[in-house]
Amino acid sequence: MPHPEDALAQDLRPAPDVPPDAADLPEVPLDAADLPGVTPRPAETWLRIVQVHDRITRRVDSALHRQHGISLTGFEALRRIGEAPGERATMGEVAEALGLSRAGVTSTVTRLVAEGLVVRERSAGDKRLLHARLTPAGRATVDAATPTHDELVAHLLTLLGNDATVVTDALARVSAAARTRR
Repeated sequence: MPHPEDALAQDLRPAPDVPPDAADLPEVPLDAADLPGVTPRPAETWLRIVQVHDRITRRVDSALHRQHGISLTGFEALRRIGEAPGERATMGEVAEALGLSRAGVTSTVTRLVAEGLVVRERSAGDKRLLHARLTPAGRATVDAATPTHDELVAHLLTLLGNDATVVTDALARVSAAARTRR
């Protein structure tokens, strides 16, 4: 008559030298950064930042073009000018806010002037300074396009979930450090 302890002893015998079936093994990621708790390499982090920026920028730019006839860069310039005191900002202030070169902001403002959304004005105190000021049409464009921009960005960033604050703070630190010239 078999005893229950015989079955237990049989389960404790070493396994024969047969490789386990691959289907029985857990999948091992090819990249260590895919393992939970493993810090990604700087190149991986950089790639993700660039990809997210590129993809969100293209989606928002496309929506703004389709719905309001304005580029994302044009919208951001109008928005920054509209947020400045008197709805008036220097070219340098707009360039700094958008992360554009002086030539890039000049090109953007030239398009906005041609569309009647902005006017250029010389500073009364310093004739060397050139300001961009919103026109009523520029204000109307910002007001109409802001919900499109803000709602789409908010929707796309919901995937950050509870990490939004941590990611925002971390990116702010990197941005501040990168702004420092060496």
